[in-house]
Amino acid sequence: MTTPPFEQMLRQLQAGVATLTGPDLRYGFVNDRMRELVGPGAVGQRVADHPGYLPSVFVEVLPRILTGGEQYVAKACACGPRHGNGPSRCYDLSVEPYHDESGTATGLLLLAVDVSEQEAARQRAHELSITTRRLDARLRVLTETAPLVTYTIDDTGAVTYASPQWYRFTGQPPTADLTAIWPLLIHPDDRLRVLYESDAARRAGTGWNFEYRLRRYDGQFRWMLSRALPEVHPPDPPVFWHGALTEIHSQRELSEARRRGEAALQFLADSIPELVWTASAEGLADYYNQYTLDYTGLTKEELGPTGWVGLLYPEEQAAAARRWVQSVASGEDFEGEYRLRRHDGTYRWHTIRARQLSDESGPRWFGTCSDVEEQYRLRQVLQTQYDELARAHHDLDTFVYAASHDLRQPTLNLRGLFDELRRSATFTDPEQAMMLRMVDTALAHLDTVLTDLAATVRTQRQQQEPIELLDLALVLEEILLGVRPQIMQRGARMDVLVQEAPGLFYSRANLRSVVHNLISNALKFSHPNRPPHVVLRSYLTPDEQPVLEVRDNGLGMHIDNPAHPVFQLFARQHTHVDGTGVGLYLVQRIVSSQGGHVEVDSVIGEGTTFTIYWTKPASANP
Repeated sequence: MTTPPFEQMLRQLQAGVATLTGPDLRYGFVNDRMRELVGPGAVGQRVADHPGYLPSVFVEVLPRILTGGEQYVAKACACGPRHGNGPSRCYDLSVEPYHDESGTATGLLLLAVDVSEQEAARQRAHELSITTRRLDARLRVLTETAPLVTYTIDDTGAVTYASPQWYRFTGQPPTADLTAIWPLLIHPDDRLRVLYESDAARRAGTGWNFEYRLRRYDGQFRWMLSRALPEVHPPDPPVFWHGALTEIHSQRELSEARRRGEAALQFLADSIPELVWTASAEGLADYYNQYTLDYTGLTKEELGPTGWVGLLYPEEQAAAARRWVQSVASGEDFEGEYRLRRHDGTYRWHTIRARQLSDESGPRWFGTCSDVEEQYRLRQVLQTQYDELARAHHDLDTFVYAASHDLRQPTLNLRGLFDELRRSATFTDPEQAMMLRMVDTALAHLDTVLTDLAATVRTQRQQQEPIELLDLALVLEEILLGVRPQIMQRGARMDVLVQEAPGLFYSRANLRSVVHNLISNALKFSHPNRPPHVVLRSYLTPDEQPVLEVRDNGLGMHIDNPAHPVFQLFARQHTHVDGTGVGLYLVQRIVSSQGGHVEVDSVIGEGTTFTIYWTKPASANP
């Protein structure tokens, strides 16, 4: 085997090798690796004249190294050429004098080893170390300012770290032995369980999550949540567990109060003699009270998610199910009357109601089924009686109308006979004139009473007429035109103020009858010492109910004296003025039949104000 020449071996080295000969240090031998550092054409050149990428400071010390005869090493010198846009390459430069046979230093041996990758790795490790220290400091700040206790436990159960919150919570000094004192601060009822569960988790190499009571600095035990996870470095078993201790005392008390509240509500629901149930957002029943089970004779499993729908009368199930699906889809309340089967097979009428409640846990349905069998039967009896009464009332109205109509003809005949008698017959009685006036007054009064009775029946029949949107200004103008002769005769002043509420949903005939009667009375019972002044004002109350106010300056009336009723049929307070006592009765009858009411305010000798609150909904603007 041929031994390669020494120079050839130097040329194949991965490190740069060069010799500097003579006192002026000229390049003697330069291998390929060194040529990358000092450049081509270096052989025979002085190193000072041809340094290449060698640092100038390094070149300056070479003569002293030759003179001193000692080895010199420069670590990680950034002196190599750049690779693209990257940093300069780094080399470990080693210089050592070499001697001749006499021991005199005749030159220097220069060795350059490329350590760019090692230097880059060292730099990355340094930067990573800085980043790690910053993250560690940030994590420590976060854990020591968070409202919880952080801790570290090793595999033997020794507490190796606890954040400052632990000392503030327990009141223990920083010198306390955490491993020894911590178990003593756990509530006696929880201590064995906590120690066993934590030991079992460490043996298994897993984390833990449990609650227990820990004594606070003031001696109170507070509920805490302890969570920890192992620090894993496979394939080695865990050595450390890192965890957090969070106070959950308020949440625990709230949960306990909620549990007690739910138990009380369930007891209350089971005590109610009604079918009570709840359903999910999809409308599937998930709870029945005890009365439901007793009434149906079924278990919760037998009732299933469809619940009360399956207990309805067969002909009513489809319609009820459709309505229930519509309510679930829209969120609208469900209500209806259905027959519900009892455990003995009897169907009883129930009012079924359900409403949706939405909270942080989502929407849920709460429903009841109230037994109304007796009310349903009573309603049927009352409806039958009402129908009979309505027929009798109609027959009575018909009789009164017919009687008032039929009696008017004999009255007219009497009037004709009386007029003829007064024209053709003569009497010697000195009280003749007075007797004639009395008979004339009686006949006029009889005719008025019969006319008012017929008007009363007509008014009651008109109460069934449909309502419409009325222009108050126009309707009131028509009414005033009808009483214009009386207005002109008495020199009355009429003010109409309807700008605040110019429209009204009401029956036209009923509105005309009410207003006509009030205006007629205001003109009829005017004060003899001043001309009548009537104000008609329409406005809305704060709850949007329309009101009509009719105010006059007439004689006034007694409104609080039972001996002088205002709205009683045929009741009159001013008997010196012609009248029958029917007008106000008709006003009150019409308004109350539509759900409204009439208020009266009056002062004797000053005037009267009628305030009419129309039935709801009765307001609209045209």
